[in-house]
Amino acid sequence: MDLYDRTIQVRDGKEPAALCIIVSTRGSTPRRVGARMLVLASGNIHGTIGGGELERSVIQQALEVIRKGHPELHRHDLVQHHGMCCGGSVDIYIEPVMKKNTLYIFGAGHTGTALAKLAQQTGFEVFVVDNRKDQFRDLADTPINKLPVAHDQVLPSLPFDERSYIAIMTYSHPMDRDILAFCLKKPFAYLGMIGSQRKVEMTRKMFQEGGIATAEELARVDMPMGIDIGAEGPEEIAVSILANLIRVKNQITAS
Repeated sequence: MDLYDRTIQVRDGKEPAALCIIVSTRGSTPRRVGARMLVLASGNIHGTIGGGELERSVIQQALEVIRKGHPELHRHDLVQHHGMCCGGSVDIYIEPVMKKNTLYIFGAGHTGTALAKLAQQTGFEVFVVDNRKDQFRDLADTPINKLPVAHDQVLPSLPFDERSYIAIMTYSHPMDRDILAFCLKKPFAYLGMIGSQRKVEMTRKMFQEGGIATAEELARVDMPMGIDIGAEGPEEIAVSILANLIRVKNQITAS
């Protein structure tokens, strides 16, 4: 497996990594411009940018890039910094290779379908859950993951983490609340539920009085879901929801 395939494998897997690329050299150096090395969060590597003290130092810098989630450019003077006899210097660009943000949409109605299509186009790995198999017709020729099963069957097996985005918009208010109660206890980047202000107020009251969730936990939920742009119709509502997903994603990236 070549380095490109390894990088794709990392992006689709669970372990983050950083790609290190020599972008400039001066004088005598062990590798030329374009040499690459993939560093996994575990410290394992694929490829090489020259070995020795240079590589050891770059691995440590790559692990820091993985932790921060931001790319960095580092210059290494091989004699001064690493005591290497080559005598030159290299500039190495290190960028994080992170797992894709995952969006779980519960409900394949008109708005859920519109949101799935838009989110897939903006880089989310999209999963749509709905127990009505006929609702997936408009998603048939898309790369969107379709899960035609009941929510209570699939929820325990979904891998929620800090890169999970959850949009609840089924055809049933009790079903929405069941999903919300489950997801509130899981890690997530974003959790939202569609509905009227009355539905939201009733949900808050039911959850607090029933000991399902605290006010602080409910404050993390975006409900009613989306940014208020006076949206009308499924497509505009989907845009208002996606705008908030993107805002949250970019705030996390910038932090």
